[in-house]
Amino acid sequence: MPTSSPKPKSAALAHLKLGQNTDYPQHFDAGLLQPVPRQLNRDDLGIDASTLPFVGVDVWTCYELSWLQPNGVPAVVIAEVAVPATSPNLIESKSFKLYLNGFNQSTFANHAAVQQQLEHDLSGCAGAPVSVVFFTLDEYSQRGIQALPGHCIDGEDITIQDYDYQPDILLEIQAPTTAAEQTASETGELHSHVLKSNCLITNQPDWGSVYIYYTGKPIRRDVLLAYLVSFRNHNEFHEQCVERIYCDLQRYGEFSDLLVVARYTRRGGLDINPLRCSDSALLDHPVLRSRLARQ
Repeated sequence: MPTSSPKPKSAALAHLKLGQNTDYPQHFDAGLLQPVPRQLNRDDLGIDASTLPFVGVDVWTCYELSWLQPNGVPAVVIAEVAVPATSPNLIESKSFKLYLNGFNQSTFANHAAVQQQLEHDLSGCAGAPVSVVFFTLDEYSQRGIQALPGHCIDGEDITIQDYDYQPDILLEIQAPTTAAEQTASETGELHSHVLKSNCLITNQPDWGSVYIYYTGKPIRRDVLLAYLVSFRNHNEFHEQCVERIYCDLQRYGEFSDLLVVARYTRRGGLDINPLRCSDSALLDHPVLRSRLARQ
């Protein structure tokens, strides 16, 4: 049976600026940052904060970070912000954008002062240490546009008639189609570019590409594609969707290693790239250093 998308926890999220008319700041103000408790979504997934079933990180790319140097000349960088999945809060994206806009007409002594300020304020919002790395535009351009590794499942021959979230589709995720698959185990890499969900507050579409690395019984690619398409009318934040995908795969499949990464398209100069995996050794996966065509 279809499972409806979680409803917004109105009391817990009512304070958010997301979806409201907002005055844009002229100067730096750390008070603009707004936390969202991760446990709001994890309760729906049956996750206990003390025993997370994964390790992970949310990597934000900040394309619109600028401030004034002591001589009045603007400095411009691209920043990567890493928020650990163990933090009690995720950072609400519109508040993050407004916070960064406040740097535009604020003066800082040097790059290090800005980096330290960002780490201090973002760590306070997330409730755990957040790291910030700066890149010049020349440095960041060296990454170029890359493709996700592994096999793209988007061409699988399936028919879709329902676009509501349906985790039970995954009941067949590792169903063998040949005798050899009865006992087979493989290490595989799959990806898809069709992930689309909606913002929990504004209902605006969020677009992303998903990469899955696994060791275990072979994954049926047609089933995985149908499952990912079922997020098309689903309402959750980026980080929550990735945790849901990871938990659903672990619930319905058998994996000794599992990694799920979504690289979302940017909005307001920010893109969010959540990663969840079964082993800390997978945390520094090269896919986090990719930059896709839609980013």
